[in-house]
Amino acid sequence: MSNASPDHAAAHYAANLAFNYGAPPITLVRGQGTLAWDAAGKRYLDFATGIAVNAVGHAHPHWVKRVAEQAGKLIHVSNLYRNEPQGELAHALAQRCGPGRVIFCNSGAEANDGLLKLARLHGQRKSGAEGACYGVIVAEKAFHGRTFGGMSATPQEKVQKGFRPLLTGFTAAPLNDLAAWEKVIDAKTTAAVLIESIQGEGGINPATPEFLRGVEQLCRARNVLFMIDEIQCGIGRTGKFFAYEHAGVKPDAIAMAKGLGGGFPVGAIWMAPPHDDLFQAGSHGTTFGGGPLAATAALAVLEILEAEQLVAKVAERSVAWHAELRKLVELRPDLVKEVRGAGYMVGVILNYDLLLIVAALREAGLLAAPAGGVAVRLLPPLNAAPEELAESVAILRQVLGGWKAA
Repeated sequence: MSNASPDHAAAHYAANLAFNYGAPPITLVRGQGTLAWDAAGKRYLDFATGIAVNAVGHAHPHWVKRVAEQAGKLIHVSNLYRNEPQGELAHALAQRCGPGRVIFCNSGAEANDGLLKLARLHGQRKSGAEGACYGVIVAEKAFHGRTFGGMSATPQEKVQKGFRPLLTGFTAAPLNDLAAWEKVIDAKTTAAVLIESIQGEGGINPATPEFLRGVEQLCRARNVLFMIDEIQCGIGRTGKFFAYEHAGVKPDAIAMAKGLGGGFPVGAIWMAPPHDDLFQAGSHGTTFGGGPLAATAALAVLEILEAEQLVAKVAERSVAWHAELRKLVELRPDLVKEVRGAGYMVGVILNYDLLLIVAALREAGLLAAPAGGVAVRLLPPLNAAPEELAESVAILRQVLGGWKAA
């Protein structure tokens, strides 16, 4: 018997959805673990995971149970009142980040906007005058969201085009070029730096440990906030809970989202002392941020990571996976330039039309996300087993090995 169902979504998308995402190629209707099925009943190995969101895969029993129980108990109260899951989640994150305070929101873009507001408040405290110190240094090819703050911090023409004038005060410098950052971090005018430990949308570009340590030292010497965007690379994805941990640095503030909720929209910023008192009553807020349902979803993710020791498993299992992926360079050096990334955040860097190959992989049963115009981005759930990692390599070998380049 066929599992196919009428694809009503395709017609509704064509008639009623705005054009900002283009035309999605398939309609996904259900998922289980690392697998997803479309409306025609076709099975896919889902290594796109909603762009690094489904950290524990689809329909994890513990996650489903916790969220369903909370939905039947208390869904929303706003931040006019306390709710138990929010307090528990703030404590759990502080246990992982260090002493400090947390603000909850609903997305990565909102988390980064919160960091930008934190930078403004720090600059005001630092200079003693509003507007005298508000510069933020970001990396070339960075992506920090599509709000006006996020776009302003994202030095990409495709993101900023059509929306100028944007916020001022942002300076872009090359990633991993410490000498360039030393020149642009100014003790008087720079309030903060904002760096992705690994650039996701920019094409899977890791910041080197030496670079992160050097920028941290510059920030400490010049009283500049050292802010890290862990939205895509955090929550265990690289084999550490946060990707910056590989460098041994300590941020002043961290943006989190995506995998934190395991599929439920939730974002957070963490701030270290002495900067965690910069936000006072009325200076920031959100109706939905840290609601009991969202907080419970995030707590369920953290509980699964702990119970199944997934962060350690990502570190262990990714070694052999990366080694097999690197063999794709030898298989098709005309198509594959290199493989880079960490843990379960990998980019297969191409010398060929990225979107054509992503489409071919989808047709062969592997969902992957494009990145930076150059990378097939592989973001498996953190509980993906070795045999599923091996299946992803087999599909890549099948598609790339048989590719007839024009």
